[in-house]
Amino acid sequence: MSEAVITSVAGPVIRARREGGFSLGEAVHVGDAALLGEVVRLSGDEITVQIYEDTTGLAPGDGLRGSGLPLSVRLGPHLLGNIFDGLLRPLAPEAVAQRYQLRPLVEPGERLRAGAVLAEVEGPAKAQSLLVPPDVAEAELTHIEAGEIGLDDPAARLALPDGSTREITLAHDWPVRRPRPVTRRLPPDEMMVTGQRILDSLFPIARGGRAAIPGGFGTGKTVLQETLAKWCDADVIVYVGCGERGNEMAEVLHEFPELEDPRTGRPLMERTVIVANTSNMPVAAREASIYTGVTVGEYFRDQGFNVTLMADSTSRWAEALREVSGRLGELPSESGYPAYLSSRMSEFYERAASVETQGGRRGSLTVIGAVSPPAGDFSEPVTSHTKRYVRTFWGLDRGRAQARFYPAIHPLQSYSEDAAGLVEWWTAHGNPNWRAQRGRILDLLEAQAGLERMARIVGKDAMPPTQQLTLLCAGLVDDAFLRQSAFSPTDRTCSPDKQTEMLGTLMRFFDLAEAAVARGVKVEAIAAAGFYRRLARMGEEIADGDPARFAALVEEMETEMAALGREVNDAV
Repeated sequence: MSEAVITSVAGPVIRARREGGFSLGEAVHVGDAALLGEVVRLSGDEITVQIYEDTTGLAPGDGLRGSGLPLSVRLGPHLLGNIFDGLLRPLAPEAVAQRYQLRPLVEPGERLRAGAVLAEVEGPAKAQSLLVPPDVAEAELTHIEAGEIGLDDPAARLALPDGSTREITLAHDWPVRRPRPVTRRLPPDEMMVTGQRILDSLFPIARGGRAAIPGGFGTGKTVLQETLAKWCDADVIVYVGCGERGNEMAEVLHEFPELEDPRTGRPLMERTVIVANTSNMPVAAREASIYTGVTVGEYFRDQGFNVTLMADSTSRWAEALREVSGRLGELPSESGYPAYLSSRMSEFYERAASVETQGGRRGSLTVIGAVSPPAGDFSEPVTSHTKRYVRTFWGLDRGRAQARFYPAIHPLQSYSEDAAGLVEWWTAHGNPNWRAQRGRILDLLEAQAGLERMARIVGKDAMPPTQQLTLLCAGLVDDAFLRQSAFSPTDRTCSPDKQTEMLGTLMRFFDLAEAAVARGVKVEAIAAAGFYRRLARMGEEIADGDPARFAALVEEMETEMAALGREVNDAV
């Protein structure tokens, strides 16, 4: 075991004179308290170490010991339903001291490869799988336990080709900065359903996709991520609070254990892992928490689960990189961030994927990162670099947020590169017209932006009827489709089937309204029609699984529009 003597301490960064061999990225234990650190630089006989805990009390002359292993976290069935710090140490150690029921799925004598399923593990949370570790190319199972065992008890024994044996436990260590291996990556052709209409219908994200939620203070980043955590159709949620204020993180820690999973009726925490790292915790641990979260996500992905990782926020993570970089004496780049900010962000987001696992299962890891640009400036470095590596961009707008518009996503600042690959998914789920409908709505919203500027100058009444109708239709899209009420049991989430019905109803209204205006019907008369209010509130008033109500609304709309047309003819 290598040792070193500390020569200087600068916050979370220490320098030490080594008395043995160390490797870059090696985990070390510092001082009498064995504080956890990581070697980040080697220079002659000096090493530079990043400490992940409070360094108060450390002084030159104190010693440190190398572990010979990279910085790793402990992965296992104890993760689900519990809360951890940025290095995956449980905040309540007694909560993970559990025993699990092991149900073998293979027999001794079988030859197995990496990723093969050995047994089903049943515990307080959802059932999981015990897998052959990723670094075992081939082995023969010689023994497997059945019944109740502890996290670190021997669960199985493998005979390796070189004649050695390996004990398998329910938990194992994995380096946080090393992606877990897979057989191959799969195309992003399945949508992750969020239940938010503006996301699913206009800016969808595929399973295994990468999304960013940038927005200034008070625009609803944390609320939107919590909503996605509850209503999206992921099997496992990994929520990383990366450097957020303590009151926001406390809200998450108190609310999540109380929430009910809408799919099972059981506690939402049973499929959730929370990595809590607030702004008053050591800054270096904040930098590590992002990698910890994505490593946990890959662990569950390898079991064949669809995992969604929520990182709130990557801006605080970037600020931690900036602070540690300054203490290392590195040359700063734009806004003081280190020159390697872009490559670090790439390493994080590129670990999201839909994959075929080593065991032949299909799993996915979807990454959604919140970004907190100062003053809502999307041109600042963290946001601009993030846009290079994500395929879906959900830009939050302060004006919409202040108008109590939820979700406050600006439809003209947002985009989805995954949308082109999800046309077949929507077709298979009952909407072959989704691409055309989506394009028509986006064109309408873009036209609205220009016409509203004109209306402020000349007044809406002075505009031609066709332009007035465009503004009416765009306003209806905002009120009836893009806005959702989180307080409404009917509207807080919306299935793809209901979204299809709502889109079809809106398209029919557009067609009828255009035809009516062409015949001379006034736009004010259309807005005053009895059906218009019900159309604007259809999201809240019509529940999922009730297509007959939409059909009735369309019939009522057609009848009243025809009546308006006859009134014009009679007047002529």
